[in-house]
Amino acid sequence: MQLDSTELSLLADVACEAARAAGALIAQYSERDVSVRHKAGADSLAAQVVTEVDELSQSVILQHLQPTVDRYDLALLTEELADDGSRHVKDFFWCIDPMDGTLPFTQGFPGYSVSIALVARDGRPLIGVVYDPVQGKLYRAVHGQGMTINGAPWMPPQPQSSVARPLRFYCDCTFEMHPDRQAIIAQMQCVAEELGYAGLSVESGGGGVLNACWVLEHAPACYFKKPKIQTGGGSLWDFAATACLFQEAGAYGCDFAGDALDLNRADSSYMNHRGVLYASDKDLGRQIRQIYAR
Repeated sequence: MQLDSTELSLLADVACEAARAAGALIAQYSERDVSVRHKAGADSLAAQVVTEVDELSQSVILQHLQPTVDRYDLALLTEELADDGSRHVKDFFWCIDPMDGTLPFTQGFPGYSVSIALVARDGRPLIGVVYDPVQGKLYRAVHGQGMTINGAPWMPPQPQSSVARPLRFYCDCTFEMHPDRQAIIAQMQCVAEELGYAGLSVESGGGGVLNACWVLEHAPACYFKKPKIQTGGGSLWDFAATACLFQEAGAYGCDFAGDALDLNRADSSYMNHRGVLYASDKDLGRQIRQIYAR
């Protein structure tokens, strides 16, 4: 089955409606006490935390998306349901994170969002929708149709002299506890120095989805997950929507080999095998890869 540009645009509209509705629900709960549980097997505190709001948000999203699932015979991959493997059989699948950044949400900080993507069976991101309920900001991208923020076409930040700008290094909210924190900061300071930036600014606190969005909006900036043998490194639903945003924004989104992100991994839903690298421009992305290849 093929989806033409009109069908993709219509599906993106439905995803936007779903994301806004889920974001409105999340906003209602942001001032309340919510019950927090911990998942087994996750590789970090941020990945372990789950609340009733994650599940309620997922329910709202699926109510909006189910008619498209039936009409176009789409598969579903969503964080709070078991992976049934249908993403490897059907031509396209919705890839959903009903609330990325659950940890900052439970701590009362911004940095959480709703993320919805449509991914082809070969792993190509075709639609990317992210909604930030704190800022009321909707990011939307469709393959071949560009990217918008709250309906306005994406305009990259105007370039300025690198001497006057620090390199922003966006990190997960658990970065302060990372065992290699100092070494990573030292490596990123080398990147900033070699590219002539005015130092390094470490920005931590958000979930992976909004960290990626902030990279686009606050150039020069980057966010990454290095490859590792251990299971983890984020999941498909953490990166599918932002991969489409970066693709349509003309920014640098790839793995640590410089290849497209593997968004329909056959043997797992985790991204640790090849890592994830988002950078506001190609020179920055390549420099980060070179630093870690040494």
